Amino acid sequence: MAVLLKRLLHPRRPPEALGRPLRRREASLGTHAGPAVRVRFAPSPTGFLHLGGLRTALYNYVFAKKHGGSFILRLEDTDQTRLVPGAAENIEDMLEWAGIPPDESPRRGGPAGPYLQSQRLALYAQATEALLKSGAAYPCFCSPQRLELLKREALRNHQTPRYDNRCRSLSEAQVAQKLAKDPKPPIRFHLEGEAPAFQDLVYGWNRHEVASVEGDPVILKSDGFPTYHLACVVDDHHMGISHVLRGSEWLVSTSKHLLLYQALGWQPPHFAHLPLLLNRDGSKLSKRQGDIFLEHFAAADFLPDALLDIITSCGSGFAENQMGRTLPELISQFDLTRVTCHSALLDLEKLPEFNRLHLRRLVSDETQRRQLVGKLQALVEEAFGSQLQDRNVLDAAYVERIILLRQGHICHLQDLVSPAHSYLWTRPAVSRAQLGAISEKVDIIAKRVLGLLEGPGMSLTQDMLNGELKKLSEGLEGTKHSNVMKLLRVALSGQLQGPPVAEMMLSLGPKEVRERIQKVLSS
Repeated sequence: MAVLLKRLLHPRRPPEALGRPLRRREASLGTHAGPAVRVRFAPSPTGFLHLGGLRTALYNYVFAKKHGGSFILRLEDTDQTRLVPGAAENIEDMLEWAGIPPDESPRRGGPAGPYLQSQRLALYAQATEALLKSGAAYPCFCSPQRLELLKREALRNHQTPRYDNRCRSLSEAQVAQKLAKDPKPPIRFHLEGEAPAFQDLVYGWNRHEVASVEGDPVILKSDGFPTYHLACVVDDHHMGISHVLRGSEWLVSTSKHLLLYQALGWQPPHFAHLPLLLNRDGSKLSKRQGDIFLEHFAAADFLPDALLDIITSCGSGFAENQMGRTLPELISQFDLTRVTCHSALLDLEKLPEFNRLHLRRLVSDETQRRQLVGKLQALVEEAFGSQLQDRNVLDAAYVERIILLRQGHICHLQDLVSPAHSYLWTRPAVSRAQLGAISEKVDIIAKRVLGLLEGPGMSLTQDMLNGELKKLSEGLEGTKHSNVMKLLRVALSGQLQGPPVAEMMLSLGPKEVRERIQKVLSS
């Protein structure tokens, strides 16, 4: 039988880093003795990172950080036919952009690497050899055509397709005969016996009798690559994973994985299956939606904290449920026992409001505000460039004043270079005829505003300006206050709608307001 095993697997001796499992007691939680918390996010690079993946990664990250543990990124790239170019890099890039970088990963390395499954094939061969030796696995020589016939027959009879375990009963002589024709068959795991019950940390006690409803699954394909079931068990063991936090769609497979742990003589980790993140209408998030990828949100100027906030606010697992939480608050509030079985309904129409709250929080921090000033200066230069009649608008003090006045009114920093805010950076082309159509008393109103700005020792505040502007229409027979405000708004911005006139004047400053009003008088 040993000869057969060699012909099946041709295993090479794995590197020392691969051959020894990382023990869960090799690091401790702070100063307390006990097993280290090690969790992993293990996506397949068959697509770019989307909101559902981000949520799974975030729950793993906050759980690890809450308990002083490690957050590992492992890429499950064993299905080589479905790999998307650039996806592996995108996944790690987006985790870093979101502020939840892995402690160990393909890019960062670590003590349990490699972190690409395609580079860990020796480990899977080693585990498969052990299963073959113990009789817990066997080679399968069934042709694709036969397997397809089994599937069609089951569907025709309204049954769930399953393998009939035909090759399980082959004798050693029969296996040898078939190996001569097919030296690298796939390997199946022998499902037998009662599946062990397990206590999921979210769904409670579970047991799925997989042997009675499923055929023996393939664990190693003929190309030497493992299937998910074998790979995740082998890697979680060798990487010393203490807790597996993954989507609830894997709950029914856990009994199968526990049978593999049992057959290999390994202790399984704790399992916590997270309820799904769904659209507001209860439908599944789909990669075909396009706008659920993190790249989309980064390009649209959404803040990472706003995304982390909204995908946790619609779910469970936190001591409080309110908008505006930062990542440190998510870590301190997270409690795995609070995660419920109910799916989380995500309403992305609320995301701009979440972004507004987090942008306002950044503005309130002096260091972060300086960074926002630099970003807005670059945005203004990019958006207007040669159109800037006065490059003093790029002065840091002026840009900071704009941010402070407009905070709470904008959802993105980019909003400040939209057409609605162009008056802050360029002087509008307004004709006297435009203003005359609003009120015949253009000259009187303009001179009153100039007088207001030239008052001795006048300190401009929004409250003071509001009070003085209310007096502008006094004595102007047949002129409503609303028309006076409309005229001033057009004179200052070239727009019929926008912020209050007092805020416009405060934003532009006395000198610029004076120049724009004088331009009206001279036109």
